[in-house]
Amino acid sequence: MKIHRFIDNFDLPTGQAGLSKNELEIQGETAHQIIKVLKLKVGEKIELCDGKGISTMALIVKLGKNNVWVKISNIVKEKTENKKVTLYCAVLKKENFELVVQKTTETGVSKIVPIITDRTIKTGLNLERLKKIAREASEQSGRTDVPEISEPITFDKALDISEGENILFDASGEKFTDTLKNNFKEINIWIGPEGGWTENEIKKARNLPGFKICSLGSNILRAETAAVVSVFLFSQL
Repeated sequence: MKIHRFIDNFDLPTGQAGLSKNELEIQGETAHQIIKVLKLKVGEKIELCDGKGISTMALIVKLGKNNVWVKISNIVKEKTENKKVTLYCAVLKKENFELVVQKTTETGVSKIVPIITDRTIKTGLNLERLKKIAREASEQSGRTDVPEISEPITFDKALDISEGENILFDASGEKFTDTLKNNFKEINIWIGPEGGWTENEIKKARNLPGFKICSLGSNILRAETAAVVSVFLFSQL
C-alpha cells in the first residue's frame, strides 16, 4: 500500500521537547489533502516531513471536518546531500519558470535565485505559487527538504552575492564534460533568458574569479531544459 508523503511546517519532535503523547494536529492545506482529496481513513499511515530534513511516520487517529490528528513515531533526520547546487536562473515566462522549479526540485537543486537580466521580458513572479510547486515536487520525488526560492534580483546584484564556484552556461563556453571532472561540493549554476545572455553579461562573469563559461553541447537548448539538465548533472553525478 502506498504511503503518502506530506511536507509542511510541522512541529516534529527531535528528541528535546517532544509533543504530549507524540500526537500532532494537522490543519490547513495538508489536512484538506488528507480529508477531501485523498480521502484517507483512520488507521492509515502517512509520512510527514518538516521541509528541513526531519521526517516521521504517522498513524491517523482522528479525522475532523478540517483537522487531522495523528500519532507520530520513528523520527528520522535525513543526511544532508554532499552537493549543494544553487540555480541562478533568469526569470522566464510563467509556465516555463514553473517547470524549472518543479523539475530542478526533482533533480536535486538546493536553492533557486530568479535573476533579471538585460534580455528578461517578464519580471514578476508568484513566489507563493512557486514555493507550493517546489513543495509538491519534493513530496513526489521523495525529498524531505524543500529548496529555497528567493526574491528576484538583478544580474549585477547576483554577481555581487554569489560565492564559490560558478558555471554560466552559454554556447560560447568550453565543454561542460571537462568541468564535471571536478569534485564540487557546492556550485552555482547560471542559466540565461529566452534570448540568451548579452555579450556584456558574459564579459562581466568571465572577468570574475571563480566563474567559468561552459556549453551544454552542440544542440541549442531552451532555457528551462538547460536548467533541468545542468542541475541534474551537478547534483546527481
